[in-house]
Amino acid sequence: MSDMDSRTRGKGDLRQWLSQHLPTESLLPTSWRSRPGSFVALMSLYESNYRRLGQLAGELRSLDGLHRSSVQSDVELELAVIERSPYTTMLQLTYVLGEGSAIPSAPDMEVRIYHDARLAEAHSWANRHEHPLLRSWRQHAGLDLDQRWARNIMLNKWLEYCLERGHGFTRLRAVP
Repeated sequence: MSDMDSRTRGKGDLRQWLSQHLPTESLLPTSWRSRPGSFVALMSLYESNYRRLGQLAGELRSLDGLHRSSVQSDVELELAVIERSPYTTMLQLTYVLGEGSAIPSAPDMEVRIYHDARLAEAHSWANRHEHPLLRSWRQHAGLDLDQRWARNIMLNKWLEYCLERGHGFTRLRAVP
């Protein structure tokens, strides 16, 4: 079957063909060079966050309300839209550890989505971290740019982990 035939069979088939024949995001060529730790590289990380969040939650521009994801052998994941404007959405992403837990939710991260730019920034995270690695990242990130790097690397790795575990969101209810 020719490439043209596979493209004319339908959207589902086209998506499958594209995923098999196009390189992953890490292999896409770039027209610029960035230094690790630079602002340009940080924007690339925001773009990767946007793509991963889109895989997890679907169409990001239309997100609204409260969503939960439960998978076997992992903690329940919660996404709540807390602010919307025409060009951005602020959401809270957290694990729900349960009422009996000393920490009811963690890492309790706020993410700002910039729809037109197709970027997602880890805007803030919990003021206090119980996990030693998160506490270490927070303590060693003194400058604003360093803090942005720490938050967004954490978000990127966490989104990757959630996707690997099979998480995905379904609508529960609108947040008042």
